[in-house]
Amino acid sequence: MVAAPFLALAIAFPSWWLTALGRFLIVGEPPKNADVIVVLAGDWRGRRILHAAELIKQGYASRALVSGPRHHYGLYEHELAIAFAVKHGYPADWFIGVPMNTADSTEDEAAQMVPELRRRGARRVLVVTSDYHTRRAGRIYRRKAPDLDIRLVAAADAVFHAESWWKTREARKSFFLEMVKVVTSPLGI
Repeated sequence: MVAAPFLALAIAFPSWWLTALGRFLIVGEPPKNADVIVVLAGDWRGRRILHAAELIKQGYASRALVSGPRHHYGLYEHELAIAFAVKHGYPADWFIGVPMNTADSTEDEAAQMVPELRRRGARRVLVVTSDYHTRRAGRIYRRKAPDLDIRLVAAADAVFHAESWWKTREARKSFFLEMVKVVTSPLGI
């Protein structure tokens, strides 16, 4: 009986609660000066690498470590991402590719990237990822590296928009997959 008014409101105002669900995933922080930027893999449209390049251009860090699992025709993703940034006018020496032979999840990626950050003596790190990926990525990186000052910087995604994600198939898929991962990753699933 008590749930009926809430159900009626959800039906009457679907865009309100759908937007709230979309915004739940986004916990990006404003950038601040850092020792290095980390660009997470998984963005085949180039938004993450270009956002990191702009952060370097604005003086937040001098270099970016670009994660690179091998997934695309035998190439590491970082090779493609760095070439994309160079094609868009950014200097190649701003980027350092970090090949990852076994990473196929954000958890695996962090397990390989955090030791690289420590090896390089990084203490303050900007992690650039798609906006909808910031909640989970932040939780993972902060758990793996509680000794580092990690800020998640959101790169606007080309497909997912919190205010309208339910209107396109690709955005619905992004939302669903990320929400499932947000719920299941703390359980080790």
